[in-house]
Amino acid sequence: MRRLLISIPAVALVAPAWAADMNVTVNIPRLNVAEYHRPYVSVWIERADKSIASQLAVWYAQKDSKEGAGTKWLPELRLWWRHGGREQQLPVDGVSGATRPVGDQVLKFQGGKAPLGDLPAGKYELVVEAARETGGREVVHVPFEWPVTSAQHIDQSGSVELGAVKLDLAP
Repeated sequence: MRRLLISIPAVALVAPAWAADMNVTVNIPRLNVAEYHRPYVSVWIERADKSIASQLAVWYAQKDSKEGAGTKWLPELRLWWRHGGREQQLPVDGVSGATRPVGDQVLKFQGGKAPLGDLPAGKYELVVEAARETGGREVVHVPFEWPVTSAQHIDQSGSVELGAVKLDLAP
């Protein structure tokens, strides 16, 4: 019996150019107010035409309370709501979460996986919006290009409802 040996060249598995990592840090500042409520916050990636390319996070009250279900107040995140939030079936797995306390809140995403996996090359903005009961509303935009070829650290800052918003990209 003859054996046929086939030689297959070794191929190095190289991650595609879009398999970059993205870390987002959102600072929720401590406010000196009589009645403090944690803010509702939405984080998304926006295309040049202002449509949502990818939902990253939406933090809101997860349980019913005497004021109603948390989703009742999501339209207060006006920009997010108008640009695609109202079309979401909440909660969104891996995106929805409870409101966050004061301090730095870190979101980590791996390229090649949801929610970044299908993000085509181009110019985008990371958008962070916060709204707080008996408080204000604020939006921070952080422009960036995708995919990244070198490590980048981009800072923007809110003025009241949001503190520093940091975007770290690594190829």
